Amino acid sequence: MANILDELKERGLVKQTVYEDDLKNLLEKEKVVCYCGFDPSADSLHAGNIVALANLLRMKKAGHKVIALVGGATGKIGDPTGRNDMRPQKTPEQIKHNVECIKKQIKDFFELNGESDILIVNNDDWLSKLSYYDFLNEIAMNMSVNRMLATECFKARMENGLTLAEFVYMPMQAYDFLYLFKKYGCVVEFGGDDQWGNILAGVELVRKKERAPVFAATVPLLTNADGTKMGKSVGGAIWVSKEKMSDYDFYQFFRNIEDVKVKEIFKFLTLLPLDEIEDICKGEGRALNAAKERLAYEVTKFVRGEKSAKEAQAQARANFGGNTEEMKAVEVKKENAQNIIDLLIALKFATSRGEAKRLVDQKGIKIDDETIENYDFPIIKQEFVLQKGKKGIQKVKLV
Repeated sequence: MANILDELKERGLVKQTVYEDDLKNLLEKEKVVCYCGFDPSADSLHAGNIVALANLLRMKKAGHKVIALVGGATGKIGDPTGRNDMRPQKTPEQIKHNVECIKKQIKDFFELNGESDILIVNNDDWLSKLSYYDFLNEIAMNMSVNRMLATECFKARMENGLTLAEFVYMPMQAYDFLYLFKKYGCVVEFGGDDQWGNILAGVELVRKKERAPVFAATVPLLTNADGTKMGKSVGGAIWVSKEKMSDYDFYQFFRNIEDVKVKEIFKFLTLLPLDEIEDICKGEGRALNAAKERLAYEVTKFVRGEKSAKEAQAQARANFGGNTEEMKAVEVKKENAQNIIDLLIALKFATSRGEAKRLVDQKGIKIDDETIENYDFPIIKQEFVLQKGKKGIQKVKLV
C-alpha cells in the first residue's frame, strides 16, 4: 500500500505532524478514519479551506475513511486564534444557515471529484448535549491550564482580555476528537496550521483519557508571496460559493496568481501528477502565462466542476482575445431589460440606477461595439455582447 503521507508531504500539503513515524507506519498497514473541522463563520468556504478539503479528498482516494466536521457549536463562540478581540457573535439562525451551506459545499466538492461516500457531521449534535458535569469530568480534568495558556492562540489575547467562553473553545474542539474517536474510531485529525494548538489539545486529550494512539497533521495556510493570507487583501475572500463569487471571478483570481506561487497552487489545489506539474511550470513569459491559464482552469474544475471551468475560460479568452463565439450567454428576462439602465442592474454590472447612469455618462458601456450614450437606449437585439469598460464583458440573450 502506497503511503499517502509521503504523497501529501511531497506536494507540500503537510506543515506539522505529531508522532509522525508512528503515523506513517499506521498508514502503510491500515485503512484509518480521519477528520477535519470547518468553521461556519460565513455561509461559504473560502480558498484556504480548499487546501484542507484537498487533503481529505486524497485520503479518501487512498482508501481511507474521512469525516468533515462543521462547527455548529464551536461557531457559537468563535475561534480566538489570530484575533486581537472577540469575534462578533452570530445568531442561532445565522449559524444554522451557515452550517447547512457549508455541508452542501463539502458534499458537492467530493461528488465533483468522484467521491460520494463521506460523512459530514455537526458538532452541535453532541456538544449541545454535554452537561457541565460531563464537561468537567470528560475534558476539564484532563487538560492543563498552564499548557493551554502557553499556546500562541491565547498569548495574543491575554493582553487585551480573553473571555472564559473563548478559553473554553480549545477544550470544546479537543472534545470533538474524543467524540469522533469513540463513535467512529477516528485516529487522525487534519487542520490549518494556525490551528496547531487546538489540534494538539485534541490529540493529548484522547491519548490521556483513552490511552489510544491518535495523530494529527496540519496543512499550510494559503498565502501570497509576502506571507499574507491569500484573498485577505483588496477584493476580499475567494469564496467557494457561486452566489458569493462568480465562476469568472474565481477563475480570474487564479489566472492572475503571483508567478512564484503557480507551482505551489498546482500542487495544493489540483489532482494533476507532480511530473505533469513540473512540465507545465517550465519556462517564463508566455510559457508561464499558459501555465497560469491552465492553473485557473484546473482549480476552477477542482472546486466548481468542468462545466464552470470551461465557461469561465471561454469568457476570459473572449475578454482578452476578442473572440466571443464560445462565450456563454446569460439569459435576462425582457421585462428586466427595457433600457440600458435596467439591463446593467439585471446583470449586476451596476448596483444602483445612479451607478448605471454614471457608467453611461462616462461612455463606459458598449453593445456590440456601439457606445451607449442614452439612458433610455432601447434593448432591441435578441442576443448581443455587452461591454463595461475594458475588461467587463458578457454575452446576453433576452428571453
